[in-house]
Amino acid sequence: MKVLRTPDSRFENLPDYPFTPRYADIDGLRMHHVDEGDGELVLLLHGEPSWSYLYRHMIPPLVDAGFRVVAPDLVGFGRSDKLRDISEYSYEQHVSWMRLFIEALNLDSINLFCQDWGSLIGLRVAAENEQRFARIALGNGGLPTGDQQMPRAFLNWQRFAKYSPYFPIGKIIQKGTVADLDDAVVAAYDAPFPSSKYKAAARAFPLLVPTQPDDPASEANRAAWQVFKQWEKPFMTMFSDKDPITRGGERAWQQTVPGARGVRHTTIHGAGHFLQEEKGPQLAEAMIDFIGNTQPEAV
Repeated sequence: MKVLRTPDSRFENLPDYPFTPRYADIDGLRMHHVDEGDGELVLLLHGEPSWSYLYRHMIPPLVDAGFRVVAPDLVGFGRSDKLRDISEYSYEQHVSWMRLFIEALNLDSINLFCQDWGSLIGLRVAAENEQRFARIALGNGGLPTGDQQMPRAFLNWQRFAKYSPYFPIGKIIQKGTVADLDDAVVAAYDAPFPSSKYKAAARAFPLLVPTQPDDPASEANRAAWQVFKQWEKPFMTMFSDKDPITRGGERAWQQTVPGARGVRHTTIHGAGHFLQEEKGPQLAEAMIDFIGNTQPEAV
């Protein structure tokens, strides 16, 4: 297993990202995370091809409101170690790494916010470790089983990830937002990836999404859905109105999860797929309201 580590110099002087880097050893790999504040725990899980930099506008208001905020970089992203070979990444392995990370930090009574692949991983971990989670907020994500028809925009994205000789991480983030990003912000998303050999995880993730009923992850995801059909803990959706891939996906969760009933769900207007980049403070305020106005046992 060839492991790559992005030089620390790549992360110097990033705009609006003053957080102290912290590391945990997970299955022999160094996993980076932000860990700020004290109080009730909020866990922020990023997706593809971003990293914890995506949460830089959510972390300060949550900390100021009295929460402890943990935002890890998934293996293969951010300041976490990266595997050189794309074949060494699997959906199940990412779920295992996140479970081990939660256990290593002994995270409990978790208020989860997850988006994109952060939700494919985070929802699985929550369903399989219910006792550690108090509430879930889902933004622009889901838990596909391969039984649903995927949007054309996603299938095009899969082909791009597999075949394109050029995979510009920062520009991909830019295309997933409505607003124009500063060049320094685009560069910050590129920072973890000095060359193409560091991008195996980013290339792998789109191909690991279950799109057929017999996908290796389909059965485990179906089992997770069965858990969520009985999930009484508070469950909120925060989807944006400008995401061509996940727009409308919140309805299935609102209709299926018992804990979603009676919760004030939020539509984020004027944001694309990476809604944390464009509407971070609004999302933080919605999380604060969600936690403050629901009880973890039930709505």
